Amino acid sequence: MSYATLKYEVEGEIATLTFNRPEKRNAISAQMLDELYACLDETERDSSRVLIITALGKAFCAGMDLESLQKLSKQSPQENLEDSRRMAGLFYRIYAFPKPVIAAVNGAAVAGGCGIATVADFTLAAPEAKFGYTEAKIGFIPALVSAYLRRQVGEKYTRDLLLSGRIIGAPEALRMGLVTEIVPAGRLSARARELANSLLSASPASIARTKKLLLQFDEAALKSEIEQGIRENAEIRTTPDFREGLAAFLEKRAPKWKGH
Repeated sequence: MSYATLKYEVEGEIATLTFNRPEKRNAISAQMLDELYACLDETERDSSRVLIITALGKAFCAGMDLESLQKLSKQSPQENLEDSRRMAGLFYRIYAFPKPVIAAVNGAAVAGGCGIATVADFTLAAPEAKFGYTEAKIGFIPALVSAYLRRQVGEKYTRDLLLSGRIIGAPEALRMGLVTEIVPAGRLSARARELANSLLSASPASIARTKKLLLQFDEAALKSEIEQGIRENAEIRTTPDFREGLAAFLEKRAPKWKGH
């Protein structure tokens, strides 16, 4: 299957999904979201045993694209809920994917892009990679990724990242546990394939069952928290601060917060 916003190829038993909107910093559009779902379905069906997610250009993924952001202020509460549920579903699809997923982060991974890097089984980072959940800076809530992040890096680091909205470099992300490994410059793709090949030496049935077991340990609580995050993500969009933050972001000015 061919895609407009992604590149997908299978070489041997290794599949590579590449974000292919470099001119837009690989920001997530409605079309890209649809194609990500379709591509993950294709990966699950095909002969591959490991999935690498990476990107073309200087950025890994800059989060939601401007066209999608512009539509948010005009959506109904039901549309906001459906939109939140669809993005949350993508994170869970990657997190619960039956095959190992390696995120090879070549540049900035911000907001939803950082979410994708967070939910992968392994997160490799180039030295220039940056990570950040910047939603609070535009009156949003990083609700959809919060349940995963808290489990990965702990309460204090989660509060730091989500409340400050700050961007961190690869060394700090590694220290926090958000990144598995920092890869020397120019070796990101090669290292991702090395890791993928090492996973191929294990039993695919054992890996699939291990992933399922790890998911089941905390599945009910995780799904409950994700549902709560979906509601919060939709409800914040009705607030004055969200409308002001979004307008300020699109107009490239400082926001004037109202506090509600």
